[in-house]
Amino acid sequence: MIESAFVRDLLGLSLVVLALLALVIFYRIWRVRSAADRLLAVDVFTSLLINVCIVVALLEGSDYVIDVGIILAALSFAGTLAIARYLAEGKVF
Repeated sequence: MIESAFVRDLLGLSLVVLALLALVIFYRIWRVRSAADRLLAVDVFTSLLINVCIVVALLEGSDYVIDVGIILAALSFAGTLAIARYLAEGKVF
């Protein structure tokens, strides 16, 4: 748990900025035409979610939320590889 009020406020502000960036990425996912650009936008959105997990873990002082972020990163990596291979070669495995 963080005792400093300045750091807590700064982390709260970073959560607001990450939420605004998520809205921009949602718009990008919705309006983009090609599958490769959509895959890139989803990957950026997943990175934003991992950052939110880290900031929430710092605010709450919980180690479990960091584990969720690590699992999300691993699943995102595997999913990005599978979708990229499907777009390139037409097969997943």
